[in-house]
Amino acid sequence: MTLPEIATYDEWHAARVALLAEEKAMTKARDQLSTKRRMLPMLRVKKDYKFDGPNGPASLLDMFEGRTQLIIQHFMFDPTWEDGCSSCTASSDELSDGLLRHLYARDTTFAVVSRAPLDKLQRYKEKRGWTFPWYSSFGSDFNYDYHVSLDATVAPVEFNFRGPEELKEHGLGWALEEPTEQPGYSTFLAVDGEVFHTYSVYARGTEWLGGSYAFLDLTALGRQEDWEEPKGRSDNVRGAVPDFSS
Repeated sequence: MTLPEIATYDEWHAARVALLAEEKAMTKARDQLSTKRRMLPMLRVKKDYKFDGPNGPASLLDMFEGRTQLIIQHFMFDPTWEDGCSSCTASSDELSDGLLRHLYARDTTFAVVSRAPLDKLQRYKEKRGWTFPWYSSFGSDFNYDYHVSLDATVAPVEFNFRGPEELKEHGLGWALEEPTEQPGYSTFLAVDGEVFHTYSVYARGTEWLGGSYAFLDLTALGRQEDWEEPKGRSDNVRGAVPDFSS
């Protein structure tokens, strides 16, 4: 294991202040990016999607539960699977009742949507001890329209806003080879009884919506994954395993 250099307080303080300047710049850049995100145009949702939910059949508007905003986690759960995706499970394990209450206080509902039938979702939810609302989109176009169920025989493949040729150019041609489920988050706005799609995020853009990576990024050993610098910082280096199984 390689560890940080041992320094005097003055040396450590100087290095920390220098890094603080970069952190503040990143914070301001993130604020500017969030402003641009809020200024994106929105799309009217024209399809009348139908879901199976904890209280029976539901529309997208029903999922708002009377609030103005809706955040949907696209949880990977193929209808043929018995258990949900391990990485999505790790993310959902970090959802607390307190977090949901805080979102509700800001007029925002959080819900999870998967393609597996509702009975499978409910069994898995009970097994994990989760309390958030979970809806099945089984039999609808929802997952395909929001590009988290990829199957060229059903709909043109697009992932993280890249079409087939761009996916190949970026080494993501696997997304074209066979049907696959992918994670993501989408946000919606309800205005006068109509629903509008305001934002979606996929791939590494989703990792900040779980807490563990954000906390680990504050530490000397970091995420302890093989892509990080400096090398050799951890004796237990692993691949990028967002399900925290190792």
